[in-house]
Amino acid sequence: MTALAPARSTRRLVLAGASVLLVALGLVALMVVRPSAASPSGASSQSAPAEDSVDAGFARDMAIHHQQAVEMSFIVRDRTDDEDVRRLAYDIINTQANQRGMMLGWLEMWGLPKSAAGPPMKWMGHTFTPTGDGSLMPGMATDAELAALTAAKDEKAEILFLRLMTVHHRAGADMAQAAAGAAKTDAIRNLAEGMVRGQQSEIGLMADMLKDRGAKP
Repeated sequence: MTALAPARSTRRLVLAGASVLLVALGLVALMVVRPSAASPSGASSQSAPAEDSVDAGFARDMAIHHQQAVEMSFIVRDRTDDEDVRRLAYDIINTQANQRGMMLGWLEMWGLPKSAAGPPMKWMGHTFTPTGDGSLMPGMATDAELAALTAAKDEKAEILFLRLMTVHHRAGADMAQAAAGAAKTDAIRNLAEGMVRGQQSEIGLMADMLKDRGAKP
């Protein structure tokens, strides 16, 4: 397979550094919203976002969205020996598993359920009705697409993964952009802003990787 150009290698290193920084920012945000032991009110029900808030809705939906990205990354990691694809998969697994843990942790701290009673995306002002094919939200792969990825090997698996993850990231970045502009807590706003930057950077990286393989997004 064609080796990455130096410029792309540099871009990948920047991406990896951005992923680490994003996790660090999320941890800082978690410490900011954690109630002080000296405060008599602590994280009271008045200070926590409401169950139907943008903050809670985004945390729930993005946790599910991230879970599938991690799943796809584990699949492709075992279907190819290409170091660049495996490195990207590792970055996604590490970053999105950490972010998912933060969001579920915040829901727990706020005393809110981790799953929504209604349809997904309601916090964005519209709803998405799952079609029964396994795609629970925009950008998510269907059961058939996950099966195809699992059955593929080598470059075929790489191309399918990069295409599926590009669509996944585009929808995820749209969700994060909406949360960054409407959430009330610093924790969610900071995390969402970082997600937008990180996923847009990875979209560009994946476009380059597809081009190297003679494929289109």
